[in-house]
Amino acid sequence: MTVIGDPTEAETSASRTTSRELFGLRRYLTFAAVLLMSIALVLFTQQMKLWVSPESTPVSGSTLAGLGTLWLFSLAGLVIGDLMTLSRIPVVKDFPVLGWVALVSLFSCLSWSGFVDAISAVDFLSLTTPILAFAGVSVADRLVDLSKTSWKVAITAIFVFIGTYVGSALLAQFGLFVSGS
Repeated sequence: MTVIGDPTEAETSASRTTSRELFGLRRYLTFAAVLLMSIALVLFTQQMKLWVSPESTPVSGSTLAGLGTLWLFSLAGLVIGDLMTLSRIPVVKDFPVLGWVALVSLFSCLSWSGFVDAISAVDFLSLTTPILAFAGVSVADRLVDLSKTSWKVAITAIFVFIGTYVGSALLAQFGLFVSGS
């Protein structure tokens, strides 16, 4: 007896990812290539910033070591995220990959300060460029869905943005007041 809304056996087996697909070499090579392109974008951004503002963080061997460290942390987080999808614990199974990358980075930096020293040679604002680009690309895929929402969402978003900005400005002002600046 089939209940309406229950997936059939064919649907569930088709939606499951096989371990060969999940842990395939081609998949990880694609991830590694995308991360390398991100690193190239970070290097380009950091060099452009250096040309505009010579007192900013220079590109050096430490910068390359820091970006290589971030690249390894990202790949390790992706592998751990894939491994955890095989878990039977729902919280672990559904934990986002970004969380695994953050945990790998946190535990690695806590275990050896050399990682922190390497990463500190990478300019923070240069790192935000690819992050914001990926966020923009992911939102661009959903513009059709966004256009179907009510006009009330736009008003809510404006108030959220203003509230977030004012709240962060107040917190920053309080921090400056406490520090005596």
